Amino acid sequence: METEEKLGSVVVEEGEETRLNKKRKKNKVNDSEEQKQEQPNEDEEVVARDPLEVFGRDIMVMILSILDARSVALSLLVSRAWHGVASSDSLWSYKCEELWHGKAHIPRASQVRGLSKLAAYSISVMDGKRARIMKDDLCDHVWEFHFNKAAPEYWRNLDPYWKGTGPLMRRYFHSDGSQTAGADDKVWGGHECCYSIVTSIVGDGKIREHYVRINRLPRLFISRNRDWSWEMSNCLYRYSSIPDVDKQGGTGPLFLPCVNIFPSSIW
Repeated sequence: METEEKLGSVVVEEGEETRLNKKRKKNKVNDSEEQKQEQPNEDEEVVARDPLEVFGRDIMVMILSILDARSVALSLLVSRAWHGVASSDSLWSYKCEELWHGKAHIPRASQVRGLSKLAAYSISVMDGKRARIMKDDLCDHVWEFHFNKAAPEYWRNLDPYWKGTGPLMRRYFHSDGSQTAGADDKVWGGHECCYSIVTSIVGDGKIREHYVRINRLPRLFISRNRDWSWEMSNCLYRYSSIPDVDKQGGTGPLFLPCVNIFPSSIW
């Protein structure tokens, strides 16, 4: 009987010891997990840092130059430091070159001296969406003129567009409301010619009617092309604005089709 009691006490002690060992192991596991949480991985710490601090300003300008303009504009909102990098003229000069590449006309307002390149880009995008022609647009650009098929045959026979005998006729609009033609224009009769821009706007600010009228001839309806050039046409003839790099005081294009749109200065 005594032997059985001793044996039972030994079993109880061994069981108690086993429970204590399991508890100690469990506590060690919990302690190690807490230490891991308190001491984060070095890789995670690097990822959590601001990329601007990690790479520096010059590298971030190179990275942002690869992104589209909308993504760069969104990065302006990250922080004050990011705004300083993402609004730099060196970055937006490159974006402006991309935007202006191949455009017939560049907005005059975007060429103001001292204007930031970010503002120039914004103004250019807004102006490129404009469908309402202004007097400055008429006067700033040189216009090619040709008759449509519905025009009388006599006029078409004098038009290089139909005969293929030379460059197209050109027309010029002036700020005093007058219009002139090129010296070699065989159609221009030398009579007094004046123009007016008519715009009718409804109550909510939308344009109801918009056209240009020359003398009492049929109204010219306005359209805008993807390269920011303008067209005005009616049943008799058509005007098309052309890249006016050769016109003194013209607004574009500043960058010809052969321009390198990946300037080495950024890279």
